[in-house]
Amino acid sequence: MRVLDLDGSRLPDALLDPHLTDIDESALTNLYVDMVRVRRLDTEAFALTRQGHLVLWPPLLGQEAAQVGPARALRTEDWVFGSYREHAFALLKGVDLAEFANVWKAYAHGGWDPQEIRMAPAQIIIGAQSLHATGFAMASKLDRSDDVALACFGDGATSEGDVNEALVWASAFQAPVVFLCQNNQYAISEPVRVQSGTPLALRPTGFGIPSMRVDGNDVLAMHAAARIAFERARSGGGPTFIEAVTYRRGPHTTTDDPKRYRDEAELEEWTAKDPIDRVERALERMGANMEAVRAEAKIRADELAKELRAAAEHAVAPHADAMFEHVYDQPTKRIQRQQAERRAFAASIEGNR
Repeated sequence: MRVLDLDGSRLPDALLDPHLTDIDESALTNLYVDMVRVRRLDTEAFALTRQGHLVLWPPLLGQEAAQVGPARALRTEDWVFGSYREHAFALLKGVDLAEFANVWKAYAHGGWDPQEIRMAPAQIIIGAQSLHATGFAMASKLDRSDDVALACFGDGATSEGDVNEALVWASAFQAPVVFLCQNNQYAISEPVRVQSGTPLALRPTGFGIPSMRVDGNDVLAMHAAARIAFERARSGGGPTFIEAVTYRRGPHTTTDDPKRYRDEAELEEWTAKDPIDRVERALERMGANMEAVRAEAKIRADELAKELRAAAEHAVAPHADAMFEHVYDQPTKRIQRQQAERRAFAASIEGNR
């Protein structure tokens, strides 16, 4: 499903078009600025990692539309349960950049307060967040709330047991959860064709969950698909699965070398489908003053990068005892014993100096 062609022209779509009637030049400009800011955050964090200010970074270059579109369809009260690459959701949900930087500097387990921004901490266990999202959605339904949960994961996670269990529970209890699979073509180094000979969007249909296969580099198509899914969940229609067909143009993380498993021709093919370039062309067709739009986007993106750099460079390492805090609501005897052992070990080192 696509509504923005590569040249920026609008394509008719009977399902998506009714959910885009309010997207005028101003709204599309806002989505453009969002994507430019997200990309700038990504490139700055990548540079900070190479310069030793961050420990690790999972880039999202090329996946901006797949995240910004759905992020701008969320209500403030809705929850996001992401993996470790949902930087656009964190940014647009309002995460404090100092807390955000602490995560990737290995100074914090979760970083931000999940209750404050309605987004769970980054999840490194592949697919585990899909169960968390489904559990929240089931609770939301029991509470007669219309809050929706969004579970974000990659193509590789669809082969994990956690995701399939989440689909079972979501279907059985008609939970108000939306599953967003960002099919960026690679599960680390394994291409998606290795794990599936058919589109991933067909998998949830076996659980009785309707799905949409969307051009993940088309921010308008992603925005409309998310609106449809959120409205369906909010009105009692149950879960929906969205497969966003996109591409990870950078490495899996800053410790990865993608040249070992993909060629330049493939990268060039997907670079030509750049989601930001596509919106620029659409705005030009609308008659927007692109010189002014680009200038404003750059100013806001540079401000964001400057704030992130300051946060990463001036972050203060927590005390070693902090690793024992918040493991459980109340410390267990085992945790207390481990903490005492760490303190004794640290004292022994100091005593031998």
